[in-house]
Amino acid sequence: MKEPRLTGFCRRLLLLLALCAGTAGLLFSYIPEELVRGFLFVFCGGVAAAAALWGVWQSRLLSSFSNDVCETVDSLMEDRELQNFSPYAETAFSKVQGKLLQYYDKMKDERQQSMQDKQTIQELVSDISHQVKTPTANIRMLTGILSEHELPRAKQCEFLNLMSVQVNKLDFLMQSLIKMSRLETGTFALHPEEANLNNTIARAMSTVLAKAEKKHLQLSADCDGKLTVRHDPKWTAEAIGNILDNAVKYTPEGGTIHVSVRPWQFYVRIDISDTGIGIAEENYNAVFQRFYRAEETAAEEGVGLGLYLARAILTRQNGYITVKSKKGEGSTFSVFLLSG
Repeated sequence: MKEPRLTGFCRRLLLLLALCAGTAGLLFSYIPEELVRGFLFVFCGGVAAAAALWGVWQSRLLSSFSNDVCETVDSLMEDRELQNFSPYAETAFSKVQGKLLQYYDKMKDERQQSMQDKQTIQELVSDISHQVKTPTANIRMLTGILSEHELPRAKQCEFLNLMSVQVNKLDFLMQSLIKMSRLETGTFALHPEEANLNNTIARAMSTVLAKAEKKHLQLSADCDGKLTVRHDPKWTAEAIGNILDNAVKYTPEGGTIHVSVRPWQFYVRIDISDTGIGIAEENYNAVFQRFYRAEETAAEEGVGLGLYLARAILTRQNGYITVKSKKGEGSTFSVFLLSG
């Protein structure tokens, strides 16, 4: 910490004392001893008085400085505008005031972030309680029927199969909610690397292959086997897999789903096209919202998290996703990944 500069008054006082001392030294050889003693007495008294004045002046400066600092702290605590704040001044108080303001701004940002995180957690808890209500109620009902009634073996198997479906739905929901909460609260990290994109797409397609075959859907892909892109293979496969899963759900039997990859100058574009039921243009943004389900898709299995998770994963890799569709004519979801 630099020492404070002396004021003009202090400099003049010290100069005067130095001159007095020099003059006394010159006169000692010319004046009587009694006068020398008197002069020394007066000189020492002057030095003592000057020291006392210096102490009083420093005390007032310190008191004024502490009062100004306290006033600044009070203003920041009460969210009041700082008075007489000059960020370009070179005084000690301005420097302290500037640091306090920086600390206040940092604490304010952290407080706002904490409030946002708290709101996110509250929304997640609300969503979870709402979404698990139906499968939990169904499981409770089926369990009650099986435990309170004597049913034929075939009927028991039917109820057990229904219960298994609800348990699987509940498990899928909880896994999706865990992924969603990790994404929203930033408790997981993506690890982008220069990796083969064809392998990532193949990994994503393998997750829906059985469902596609069950509906006799034609599933194909067109991607250069040597093409590499900087991305997180695991989570990107998860995102593309979610888009493909939606395509399989909403494409009628015998339809087609095609994945095509086209390198651009700054991005690599991945188009996932299907011949499904399509999406109304006014719902383009809504399909990426959490828990969104269109009325015409209510009968299909799902909770409305797949596309939401896909967009969140891609966004965290500096990528993005778009959709083009027509009702009854299918949809094309386009994924863009940075090529550099």
